[in-house]
Amino acid sequence: MNGKYRYSLILVIGLWFGSMGSAAALDLGELVDLGNKLKKIVGEVPVEEEIKIGGNLISGLLGAAPLVKDRALQQYVNDVGYWVASRSSRSDLPWTFGVIDSDGINAFAAPGGYVVITLGLYNLLQNEAQLAGVLAHEIAHVVRKHHLTALQKSMQREFWTDLTMIAVDDKKKGRKVEKLVNAGVQLYATGLDRDDEFDADLRGVVLAARAGYDPFALLDVLTTIDSINPTAEELTVMLNTHPPIDNRLIRLAEQMDGQLDSFASGRTNPERFRHVALNP
Repeated sequence: MNGKYRYSLILVIGLWFGSMGSAAALDLGELVDLGNKLKKIVGEVPVEEEIKIGGNLISGLLGAAPLVKDRALQQYVNDVGYWVASRSSRSDLPWTFGVIDSDGINAFAAPGGYVVITLGLYNLLQNEAQLAGVLAHEIAHVVRKHHLTALQKSMQREFWTDLTMIAVDDKKKGRKVEKLVNAGVQLYATGLDRDDEFDADLRGVVLAARAGYDPFALLDVLTTIDSINPTAEELTVMLNTHPPIDNRLIRLAEQMDGQLDSFASGRTNPERFRHVALNP
């Protein structure tokens, strides 16, 4: 147990006992259970819990914008996404990809391996390498646990103001899930830390190259988005939750300069991309 976690655990247990009074006592079994619950809050989240969290969050997103009813399109995006994800360090996650019926230009990821791209963004793409680049960016978020970490921080702050959370039992799981989804909705509305987005850009192009695609395709996507009138309604969410596109382009181009040139000949598969797009 590292010092930071041990200090947090001791502090919370001390506060919990203090709130219960000097007569409060726990047997060994209750203490172990308490420690496990605290570990989920302030420490590492088990993979199975991460997948459940992501499933709840993505369900909320799909409630607002359902999947496009196009089996061939959904299968194609899953095939490309799964291949790219299989090149990542978390290839064992049950990766799931989808295109949601929204004119907005954006893509989202949720903990546990869930990735969705809007139909509005998909329609801007010109080849499979660009699709792979977009998905790789979102896959990088999951691999790096960006959303999960942000949610842990958010729920941890809530925990400090409501210490009774450590005593929540399974009967109240519904309310916990509701709180989690609400925190997720807030996170998607405000966006991740800007450094997380820059990190996902760089790791995304590396991952796309590792999967055999032209890594510069993501730059092409960002350039296309940057050419759209920034006041366009379909860009509202993306521009409010991501760093300015020109900043991302400059930073990514500088980081890639001379580093990934040998991968520029990676496949783009424009014919296969157009075939799926034209044959719903």
